[in-house]
Amino acid sequence: MLLTIGAAIFVIGVLIFVHELGHFMAAKSVGIGVHRFSLGLGPLTPLSFRWGETTYVISWIPIGGYVKMASKEEQEEVGGLEGGSGEQEFPQEKLFENKPLWARVFVISAGVAMNFLFAWVVYFGLATIYGRVVDPSTTIARVEAATLPDAAAELRDLPRDVEILRINGDTITSWNDVRDRIADPASEELVFEFANADPVVLAIDGFAMDDRIAVYLSLVPKREARIGNVAVSSAADEAGFAVGDLVIRANGEAIGDWEAMVAVVQRSANNTVDFVVLRDSVEVLLPATPRPVTRVDPATGEEEEIGQLGVNPQLREVHVGLVEGIGEGWRGMKSDARLILTTLNGLIRGRVSPRELGGPLLIGQISGQVAAQGLIPLLSFMALFSVNLAILNLLPIPVLDGGQLVFLLIEGVRGKPMPLELRLRFSQFGLVILLGIMALALTNDLLRVFGL
Repeated sequence: MLLTIGAAIFVIGVLIFVHELGHFMAAKSVGIGVHRFSLGLGPLTPLSFRWGETTYVISWIPIGGYVKMASKEEQEEVGGLEGGSGEQEFPQEKLFENKPLWARVFVISAGVAMNFLFAWVVYFGLATIYGRVVDPSTTIARVEAATLPDAAAELRDLPRDVEILRINGDTITSWNDVRDRIADPASEELVFEFANADPVVLAIDGFAMDDRIAVYLSLVPKREARIGNVAVSSAADEAGFAVGDLVIRANGEAIGDWEAMVAVVQRSANNTVDFVVLRDSVEVLLPATPRPVTRVDPATGEEEEIGQLGVNPQLREVHVGLVEGIGEGWRGMKSDARLILTTLNGLIRGRVSPRELGGPLLIGQISGQVAAQGLIPLLSFMALFSVNLAILNLLPIPVLDGGQLVFLLIEGVRGKPMPLELRLRFSQFGLVILLGIMALALTNDLLRVFGL
């Protein structure tokens, strides 16, 4: 619970800070006065300090944030959310509405730009520091027919060891590609092309993500039985397994691939297995006793006891240089944006249920889960959430950045601003819409908590 709360505060706090810092820096750069920089909405807490002309504060409602810029046209309907009026008067040349149109567009767009930039920096950093882990397999060892969705029944007839050439026309060079193509939310179907089997077309569109995930999990990749890592204090560790060992026999049975080894291990809980591995071209005998673990059988849904050795297959680590890292950052950001835009499209068209919307409780839950997995999953989630925040802020709802940009676009076409009263009416309507969306998301969160 403490990890979940701490991770949620960290994730939401950092991303809101990044967004508002964009507005703040842009405003300062074009000479707009700033009354207040706040993390959170509503009444101000005592946690504040003043530096120069700006007060930096944490507000009581821990959702959102704002940069309160100098303006005679302060929007009355958000005064409560922004903690009341500013503390000082600014000269006319520092007022938001007195700046050129391009400067105001720049300031309003800067928050979204910072969120996109944050995601790019995260993906760039992860790629250049940690590189990429690639599963080089492109061959399906077998298909778990029992877990395939009905819409993917044709895959049950695939022969063993069939190589995937293309999915939806994209060439497959690794199992990473298989995962990405199957999980592509923008594709309307899945078209598999194989080297040694007839093509298979599955009528599963990107909105049926549960079926897409089931398809992916049902495809078992063919990998050589080479040890990639050994868990500390595991059965394999105690038996003397080492990274790079190639398992060639188990109890005298030839091991041709990773799945064959897994099958032996799973049926040998608490029973000693004589493994023979090839290490530096020398055969080494390693007796090991797989430890029993309980899992849910994916076919029957019932619990079963299986053996576990404590090893993973060897994958390929690819070093990424600075130039390639730029492209990795762009691809990661673009992939996240595509996922979010496809989901929004599905919501608008009624193909994604509004029950899928999540609020602060869901964000906190996911933050805690990814934080428990380590730094890389946490940063990847923050990058995704940052892109999500950027795109949602571009929606043409008046109290959001997108709505303000629409006002400025209309001003550019008309040659003068919309009447203040009309803008206030639109903003009040937008605030009602935004509060309604927030209420729906929070309701969904509570229904999930209580399992409804």
